[in-house]
Amino acid sequence: MESLDMLANNMANSGTVGFKTDKEFYSLYQQELPVIQKQWTDFSQGTLTPTGNPLDLGLSGNGFFALNSPNGTIYTRGGQFQLSKSNQLQTAEGYTLRDVQNKGLPITVDPTQPIDIAKDGTVQQNGQTVGQIEIGGIESPAQALSKLGNSYFIFSTQPAQTAPDPATEVHQGTLEQSNVPVADAAVRLVSIMRQFEMLQKAMTMGADMNKQRSNRSPKSAEGFRRQK
Repeated sequence: MESLDMLANNMANSGTVGFKTDKEFYSLYQQELPVIQKQWTDFSQGTLTPTGNPLDLGLSGNGFFALNSPNGTIYTRGGQFQLSKSNQLQTAEGYTLRDVQNKGLPITVDPTQPIDIAKDGTVQQNGQTVGQIEIGGIESPAQALSKLGNSYFIFSTQPAQTAPDPATEVHQGTLEQSNVPVADAAVRLVSIMRQFEMLQKAMTMGADMNKQRSNRSPKSAEGFRRQK
């Protein structure tokens, strides 16, 4: 059931921008059945697709967009941003991009002027720098981060110190697509469903055999022993 839920969620989010697929480790066979030991998130790079929207930002590299939220600093690879009523760069949920040059405060822009964003996250208008997007570098994200919804991540335990990731580049006018391998996920889903059906049949047969044994009368059992 856990495996089915995970695979179904992966396939449902195959079109979600910045979504990272979940996978699973299996322990060795225990009591003749494989047991899921741990789920983990695959943070491999998704395909960057041009959109032409200057507020769509894609990342190439291992870093994450750092965002201000009610839960503190959270992270995402989904780069669909927009302007808030107060002209701040934010997600659709209202999480604002953090400004490296202003101690993590939101980045405020002039909505009447074009916005140019460099590969290092520097935001400029009319040739003037108005802020720099914080790109968080997180060591071993598969161990350090847990999912917050489908597009956001938060530290699993105590927040760790992050450092800017200069190797990660921001690409304006693009979006990183989900890294879900749809064909592989579909094949895996069918295989798990077949295994699930076989286990259900085995459990049903076992329950029927136990029921027949419990319904056998003492006289019938005694007669069976005498015949033997």
